[in-house]
Amino acid sequence: MSAGSVDARQVGPGPAPGGAAAGTSTRRARLRAAAAARGIPLPTILTTVGVVVLTFLAGKLIYRLRDILLLMVVAGFLAVILNPLVVYVQRWVHRRGWAVTIVTLWAALVFVGLVIAFGWPLVNGLTHLAHRLPSYVQAASNGHGWIGHLVRRLHLEAWVQRNAPKLQTLGTNLAKPALNFGKGAASLLATLGTIAALVLLLLLEGPKMRRGLLGAMSRERADRYSRLAHEINQSVTGYVLGDLATSVIAGVVVFVTLAALGIPFPLLWALWVALVDFLPMIGGALAGIPTVLFAAGHSLTAGIITAAAFIGYQQLENHVLNPVIMSKTVKINPLLVLVAILVGSSIGAWLGGLFGGFVAALISIPCAAALQVIVKDIWQATEPGGLLSDGPGPDPAPGGPAGSGPGGAGVPEDGRA
Repeated sequence: MSAGSVDARQVGPGPAPGGAAAGTSTRRARLRAAAAARGIPLPTILTTVGVVVLTFLAGKLIYRLRDILLLMVVAGFLAVILNPLVVYVQRWVHRRGWAVTIVTLWAALVFVGLVIAFGWPLVNGLTHLAHRLPSYVQAASNGHGWIGHLVRRLHLEAWVQRNAPKLQTLGTNLAKPALNFGKGAASLLATLGTIAALVLLLLLEGPKMRRGLLGAMSRERADRYSRLAHEINQSVTGYVLGDLATSVIAGVVVFVTLAALGIPFPLLWALWVALVDFLPMIGGALAGIPTVLFAAGHSLTAGIITAAAFIGYQQLENHVLNPVIMSKTVKINPLLVLVAILVGSSIGAWLGGLFGGFVAALISIPCAAALQVIVKDIWQATEPGGLLSDGPGPDPAPGGPAGSGPGGAGVPEDGRA
């Protein structure tokens, strides 16, 4: 037997090179071929199903982590507010760590001061009410004092006699506010501690994260995103400073009015108005109604004067202060403001309940300002000749390629060099 026949027998019956690889991909190839023969876009269907499944899982994950994301949003908003102060202090201490420490301590002192200003009158009032409630119930039952006169006038004697034990029990429970408050105190402190830690880390590591992100981009893209972030930061900071200025003025007006009328706790109500008035659109009503009712409970004349002062200031704020201050800080379309508040409050209440709705209403206008800046930048970048346009720009004038004809860089239109 010749060597050629031996080689032929050894080579002939063996599998063709790459046959194993072809066998492993035969089923997928036949599936694709069968789908293509029937006109079924199998890759498109599989891609669509994958995108839908991933979107569903991402939505479930976001909803599951909504509390953490809400805390991160609050922390980010506070960091944006405090960052200009950090930059200002950094000009004097020349180290960002020290600047962040100084601003953080200042913010903590302000927060503690607000807690004391609100908490001390509230606890004092509850304790006073708890101690006096049994005597109020007894006076109402016997028809003595102004409470008894009010009960007789409203014909509530039978209701007071029937519910007197319940009212006295309520007074006993109010005398122990620490037991009722202690259950949620630990959770509240943990939430506040988490927000404070996130704000501190964002203030410290924010510039490093920004430099890292911009350093991973091309020069043109980094310049564009840096300019865009600067415009967004200016818009958000301008809104916050403008709203803060009007809120402080509202608090001063309420403090002067209540102090002149001799209403108790004028500083407490001034702080309440200044804080709640910070909310867009609805803050004025939420701040004014309890204040006017409290003043009216002291005397009807005081309530009328407080309501007149508050309504007069609201007119001044809406027609004079807001146009002047906001026009110098941030320019947002009023329709966009209203839509942002409605949509943001609805989404926030759905995700985080009352607290979520409050936070969403607070940050809705800054988010609308950022969205307005982003849409404007994308619109300008996608114009012909813009950064993201496909073509080189507007077509040259008829008569030749670029460089000839009117405005060209080559020979002038009359042909003279």
